[in-house]
Amino acid sequence: MKEIYFCIAILFCNLKFTKAHYTQQWAVHIQGGKEVAEAVARDHGFTNHGLIFDDHYHFSHSDVVKRSLRPNVEKREKLAVDTRVSWAQQQRAKRRVKRDLKVQDSDPKWPYMWYLNRGGGLDMNVIPAWMEGITGKGAVVTILDDGLEKDHPDLLQNYDPMASYDVNGQDSDPSPRYDMIDSNRHGTRCAGEVAATSNNSVCALGVAHGAQVGGVRMLDGEVTDAVEARSLSLNPHHIDIYSASWGPDDDGKTVDGPGELAMRAFIEGVTKGRNGKGSIFVWASGNGGRDHDNCNCDGYTNSIYTLSISSVTENGHVPWYSEACSSTLASTYSSGSVGEKQVITTDLKHSCTSSHTGTSASAPLAAGICALALEANPNLTWRDMQHIVVRTARPHNIVTGDWQTNGVGRRVSHSFGYGLMDAYAMVQLAKNWTTVPEQHKCEVTAQLVPKHIPPKSMITLQLQVKECVGVDVLEHVQAKLTIFSQRRGDLKIQLTSPLGTKVVLLANRPHDNSRGGFNVWPFMSVHSWGESPYGTWQLDIHNDGRLLGEVKSWQLTLYGTSTPPAYDLQGKAVSTNTIPDTISDDILLNSIYDSSSNWESGAENRKDILEVEEKETSGCSRYNGNLCLECLPNYQLHKGICIPSCPDKFYNNLLDLGDASVESLSGNQTCSPCHYTCKNCKGSLDSDCLGCFGDAKLVQLSDESYCYPIHLIPDINTEIWYYRFFVILCIALLSLTTAVIFYCFCVKNKKSDYRKVNCDIVAHQIGGIENDMKSNIYTDNY
Repeated sequence: MKEIYFCIAILFCNLKFTKAHYTQQWAVHIQGGKEVAEAVARDHGFTNHGLIFDDHYHFSHSDVVKRSLRPNVEKREKLAVDTRVSWAQQQRAKRRVKRDLKVQDSDPKWPYMWYLNRGGGLDMNVIPAWMEGITGKGAVVTILDDGLEKDHPDLLQNYDPMASYDVNGQDSDPSPRYDMIDSNRHGTRCAGEVAATSNNSVCALGVAHGAQVGGVRMLDGEVTDAVEARSLSLNPHHIDIYSASWGPDDDGKTVDGPGELAMRAFIEGVTKGRNGKGSIFVWASGNGGRDHDNCNCDGYTNSIYTLSISSVTENGHVPWYSEACSSTLASTYSSGSVGEKQVITTDLKHSCTSSHTGTSASAPLAAGICALALEANPNLTWRDMQHIVVRTARPHNIVTGDWQTNGVGRRVSHSFGYGLMDAYAMVQLAKNWTTVPEQHKCEVTAQLVPKHIPPKSMITLQLQVKECVGVDVLEHVQAKLTIFSQRRGDLKIQLTSPLGTKVVLLANRPHDNSRGGFNVWPFMSVHSWGESPYGTWQLDIHNDGRLLGEVKSWQLTLYGTSTPPAYDLQGKAVSTNTIPDTISDDILLNSIYDSSSNWESGAENRKDILEVEEKETSGCSRYNGNLCLECLPNYQLHKGICIPSCPDKFYNNLLDLGDASVESLSGNQTCSPCHYTCKNCKGSLDSDCLGCFGDAKLVQLSDESYCYPIHLIPDINTEIWYYRFFVILCIALLSLTTAVIFYCFCVKNKKSDYRKVNCDIVAHQIGGIENDMKSNIYTDNY
């Protein structure tokens, strides 16, 4: 009998909890603003927990039972007869199962999303943020581009019509125009990186797969100042982040930026957008690297209002297309050279692609990471976001020769900004972030008459900053220059701050033949972030051409605050390459998808991070807890500790820094990874090997050395022998041919001493050619 009662009780419990119960919570639609909502809540005994979204509020009532199978009729009727209430609904609890990010069949491309799942400091560090439940919920991102395939099965669930518009077609449908070559696929690809839906067995998932995403179709038609302004100012109180992967031509000879209306849209956005917190504009830095373009000649990426993002390849190098400049704030992963992986995302016609490339792919990843930070703290302003990026970006595991430590101890480069964006570190810092002090600016104009820049020379100009009201701690620095040049591409401009931070505002652009020069052009730098503006600023202008140049005027516009942000005053720190202690090995290794192939390659790196180690601090000059940030001279920074010499598979990247002295670069010495074929190396290339693994042999070819697999050495030697045999055969044939010619025209037809003399000369020349070719057999560096 007891067993029967027990079964009945179990059945009753299952029936009871299968049917969702009503809670104390209500969703109420009230027009008229917050004051009206507060009045309704007060009049009916509710508590207003705030806005859900436009005019929809979250109420609760303490006198309503927490769980009930029946709705509360009394409260429902009172709200129904209140004319201030358009609609009200008592909320029902829904059964939800903790999935622990373990999925069997979902998102088939996830194992190949190397830039999100490699671990070991070799990805964007999003998994720890996801495991805390941070997926971008509540954040709205819109893609300013050529349209958005809103019914794509991987975007449909997160598509937000309020964040979408067709400026080209003047309607609310942002769908792209289809053609034979799918030329309008760009926007759909960018949107998938941000907010492709997770766990739906379609393609991949976005960095912020809980965020809402929209699209503005504005590039598939004539792009005017008005078109840009309308796009940049779409629904600014609803949209949080605008992601743009476009700009002026990246041809190495264009200098262009936003017009009057677009500039006003930027200013209106950061001052009034998001109800005064400021719209966040994320911008791709540009793809003009092959043409030696400089993103400081792009008025969108060098604007203080945009968060400019560059790219890092799979192997941590500067991509061939990347533009270096002082306005880049940080970087994310993207495509690289042939053989390196690219970005996976949604594509036109409900498809999927694994070949999204360029800084176009980097900016949406950054926008998605910003959306994660906004979920952690929706009150972040546009400047808060930039401050958080500066403080959490990781300079580790990415290789470039221009890393420097600025006046307040932060590492920064022209190629990567402050480093690789770190999603988890940004989320953690955002949670307790205090809004930065009010931004001020001051302008200091140099008092000079026009000064000539002779060909093949450099001039130095100095500007003393003694007073800068409201700006004691720097953020952005603009050097506004008016320069006449008969060939603009010959100019190189460098600015040095009072604390010694040197930035290249403009590098030579070989393709720029313009005689237009620069007219009050605002070259921008973020490299002095946190420094003091007071002291002597030095401007060095090089004219590397053969034509005259002339400086007409220059001034500094300094942006910053009167006091440091609260974060700096509190002395808090966030480790940017650790995973939270609450995550165990098993959870991490099984997180997101149960795919062993995905985790195989990075298992060793993840193990290094998850193991709790006693970190040595000897040789460390600046550290955060157990994590060393900078080393003393004669030590190298490697995985958060300082060691006397780099281990196998790593090299001291001081070798990449040219002729600079060891003393001046002591804090920049880090162990960077060798090419995967090298056991020891002097640089990151496959031609920089110094030692090989057991299955390979070091082969010296001129000043380059490679590690060739031992089984390939015979093939290489055979190839060289075939080459030499071919050269010898050519020499023999050439000798025979010349002998025949000599015999026909000289020996057989000797008619005069004059011809004989000429024949002797010809014979001597032929002999010299043969000797040169023979010597080449032994000196050729094949």
